[in-house]
Amino acid sequence: MKSLNLFLVLSISIILLSCATSPLGRRQLSLMPESQMNAMGAQSFEELKSKTPIERDAKLNAYVNCVAKPITEAAKGQLKVDHWEIVVFKSDQINAFALPGGKIGVYTGILPVLKTGAQLAAVLGHEVGHVIAQHGNERVSQSMVAQGGLVIADFLSGKMDPSKKQILMAGLGVGMQYGVLLPYGRTQENEADIIGLKLMSQAGFDPHQAIEVWKNMSAASSGKAPPEFMSTHPSNESRIQNISSNLGETVPMYQAAQKAGKNPRCQL
Repeated sequence: MKSLNLFLVLSISIILLSCATSPLGRRQLSLMPESQMNAMGAQSFEELKSKTPIERDAKLNAYVNCVAKPITEAAKGQLKVDHWEIVVFKSDQINAFALPGGKIGVYTGILPVLKTGAQLAAVLGHEVGHVIAQHGNERVSQSMVAQGGLVIADFLSGKMDPSKKQILMAGLGVGMQYGVLLPYGRTQENEADIIGLKLMSQAGFDPHQAIEVWKNMSAASSGKAPPEFMSTHPSNESRIQNISSNLGETVPMYQAAQKAGKNPRCQL
């Protein structure tokens, strides 16, 4: 009965996979209701605010908001978010993020790496792109299915020699991690880069600056980044190539935004 129930769950997941698609047309797994993802995003954001110092410098906050607000405006119609909460965290981490439910966090450590407002726009567009494409939902759903698969394997290998069973389960875990979850992560990152490139262009930020972001990130990492096949993030070189191949579509968006008077002047 246990294996039958798990089989039914996995079967339903496969059906849902064939129905859901990302904004770029890729089939994806989305098991969680949007309301639940928004609640999870809000809870995570509140926990982070309680544990991480918040930057109160008015000039720095004004700069981040100057960049973030045009990006969230460009995202209207693609997300059911009435209000975005934008918080600058006082931390040396070179990072920024967006969460379901309209939450954006920027760590002060990333600001010296991003030399212009357009470069920050590229990063925030990328992060909002993850939310638009429901990548958080997809990751949670993948984890749920992966855990279900391991439980079934454990059940079916019940009569196996304990030492061999341990090796099998360890191997399945590594296979799930590097063969399924991480490659999907890289695909999500590439999708978010493209969506973010469109958002920043529609907001009036020069999309060419997205290339400079990953040049800066490469210099900041000083060769410490893990090999691409063991990371959820593509290599900086791969990202630059992906972005460059999409400039033909996004540069006209940027030019149209400029003609429409969208020209954010955000300086730190």
